[in-house]
Amino acid sequence: MKSLLALENIHTAYGLSRVLFGVSLAVERGECVCLLGRNGVGKTTTMRSVMGLTPPSSGRVLWQGRDITGWPPHRVARAGIGFVPEDRRIFAELSVRENLEVGARAARRSGRWTIATVGELFPILQERRDQRGGFLSGGEQQMLTIARTLMGNPDLLLLDEPSEGLAPLVVETLRVKIGELKAQGLTILLAEQGVDFALALADRVYILEKGAVRFSSAASELRGDRALLDQLLSL
Repeated sequence: MKSLLALENIHTAYGLSRVLFGVSLAVERGECVCLLGRNGVGKTTTMRSVMGLTPPSSGRVLWQGRDITGWPPHRVARAGIGFVPEDRRIFAELSVRENLEVGARAARRSGRWTIATVGELFPILQERRDQRGGFLSGGEQQMLTIARTLMGNPDLLLLDEPSEGLAPLVVETLRVKIGELKAQGLTILLAEQGVDFALALADRVYILEKGAVRFSSAASELRGDRALLDQLLSL
């Protein structure tokens, strides 16, 4: 059976600066797969390569067996891949409701996620629906970014460092909410530096170092071997 998403020997560069060196990985339907590693090892670039924001110079991105390498981001989104970037990129001057409506219009996909259902997932957004995005807290903005992406009804959700810079209580709320999405069957590719956050959600883990996959395993193997995990992340 074809993987939902597969990367085959991806090499990606920003101009003359090469960042990814032959990254290969697979995400199966219904899984939460985590890219672990320190800042600057290529996690974000891997996701940007999938989305067509930074197209690979070589290798293939396969979506349900179809080669989508280098597709423009809007086409990738309409094919069923939703991206939650680390910097959130909400529309600060638009209300919460208007941000959500933009997400739905951009992807042009129908499904279970509507303004009402994302409001059930994130009740604070329902309370703040008429408030401008720029007046939300950091945690609320992160929830809005996830909700806006869900409005496109993706089959795969890419989450880039969702816990970065947030207070511990907010991080725990996000962990619970992402866990609910996983329990509902949504496939997730998660990039994280927060080890505990990642391992609480992931089924499988890829550890990146200097733009390449250095280790992969079931998340359960790493949960039970902290010494190995510390060793791998200190390479």
